[in-house]
Amino acid sequence: MHAGGKFGDGGYKVSGGLHGVGVSVVNALSQLLKAEVFRDGKSYSQEFIRGASQATVKETGPSTENGTRITFTPDHQIFPVIAFNRKTILDHARQQSYLTKGIIIRIIDRRSSEDLSIEENNLPTDFTFHFQGGIGAYVGHLVRNRHQLLPAPIYMAKQIEDSLIEVALTYVDDFNEHVFAFANNIHTTEGGTHLTGFRSAITRTITDYAKKSNGKDDSVLSGEDIREGLTAVVSVKLPEPEFEGQTKSKLGSPAMRGAVEAVVNQGLGQFLEENPSVARTIIEKVSLSARARLAAKAAREAVVRKGALEGMTLPGKLADCSEKDPSKSELYLVEGDSAGGSAKSGRDRRFQAILPLRGKILNVEKARLDRMLTNEEIRSLIVAIGIGIGEDKNIAKIRYHNIVIMTDADVDGAHIRTLLLTFFYRHFREIIESGYLYIATPPLFGIQYKKEFRYAHTEAERDQIVKEMTDKPSAHPPTIQRYKGLGEMNSEQLWETTLNPEHRVLQQVTIIDAEAADGIFADLMGEDVLPRKRFIQSKAASVRNLDV
Repeated sequence: MHAGGKFGDGGYKVSGGLHGVGVSVVNALSQLLKAEVFRDGKSYSQEFIRGASQATVKETGPSTENGTRITFTPDHQIFPVIAFNRKTILDHARQQSYLTKGIIIRIIDRRSSEDLSIEENNLPTDFTFHFQGGIGAYVGHLVRNRHQLLPAPIYMAKQIEDSLIEVALTYVDDFNEHVFAFANNIHTTEGGTHLTGFRSAITRTITDYAKKSNGKDDSVLSGEDIREGLTAVVSVKLPEPEFEGQTKSKLGSPAMRGAVEAVVNQGLGQFLEENPSVARTIIEKVSLSARARLAAKAAREAVVRKGALEGMTLPGKLADCSEKDPSKSELYLVEGDSAGGSAKSGRDRRFQAILPLRGKILNVEKARLDRMLTNEEIRSLIVAIGIGIGEDKNIAKIRYHNIVIMTDADVDGAHIRTLLLTFFYRHFREIIESGYLYIATPPLFGIQYKKEFRYAHTEAERDQIVKEMTDKPSAHPPTIQRYKGLGEMNSEQLWETTLNPEHRVLQQVTIIDAEAADGIFADLMGEDVLPRKRFIQSKAASVRNLDV
């Protein structure tokens, strides 16, 4: 404990560390760790093997350098598989470069290309990050493939005692909020006091300006309206941060709320006064959002009223389960009536519900809530899930703790799955964060050899099964069937391969990197065609299965 530079003599002012155990943990998990220090014209080193020091610090000669070098090799006895992903490292280094204006970070990968994935081999092996624009440049990076409403991001910064508050923001022409908060360069995925202060300040400042510029009360504006299309980075650097939990996903330092609020109130207010044309663009954007929100509210209430008048609380095509405990209940979202029929016949009616979806649902990345609620398939899905929509959502009312997307193993099925993932990410992110969303992985192949029949989920598994089946010579080779649609399976096959909890393979949907997830949904499902074209071109070499 307390081995980090923040303890003792004040090695640095701000730190993300809480307990000073970072390098101690790396050392304990390393086969070899070597620390080298260069200072005062000399170099020093100390080596450790599996956490144990091999000797005291020794002087190793003269040096003109200044700094520290840490070299470590992960311990194979602890980690069966050791794989450093170049993209993950590059993404993290890029983020840190934006957050520390002017710093230079260089990444060099000397591994053999034979040990790397196709994606990694398409990335540079020697990369340098350096951003003089700091988080202003970061916001520009986040909106690089989107239609920007402002000529450049708005940047504000202020030193308050020992703390530095930086905020950069802009608006894009979409319906979602994209705000990323950091404390001492740590991405606080659950926000905290700094994010609360930012949201409070931007709502008050823009509402006050709208009221003043229009000469009337614009109290109809809500925080939700003002954050629609907002892209922002909030970065605070403070001594002795208080995080909620060791994962540091939420900042709890009370003083940061007022500090960020003060900086945004003053900085944004001054900017709006000095840039009336940009301010007018922002007011037009948030006013349009307010009108759309009121229209969506009316549409939502109409949907609820219509359901009540028709005497139905659940969609008619939903084949519900008899189990009423959400933690024991499953909802399968199935592509098409044919697969829906097989799934309804093959399921366990006690705890498995089936909702067939006809065709491709609306792309919600391009639609506001009011238009979304006019789509029959989406309305059925919302009602079946049970937690409401928009500002009325309540995750405690969810009807199923396992929601499984089950689509065909072809291009159309992948597209429908992507549309559903976009729907959940943009409007039901709580479901993903609670671990309730899954993707079914039905087998791709059925292999028949004499009286034996087996399934394979991948080509490699198919080849292995064929090899095992044909160990003994036979005049008749195995018959291999490639499944493209769930409807090709009868109800017994569907139960055996995809519905039966003892044999099925489910992939849980998680959000590991919110920034990357946000970007990929905007690129693939947004209005602009160019980002999609670039994505397809960059991934073309790695395509393995392509339906034609």
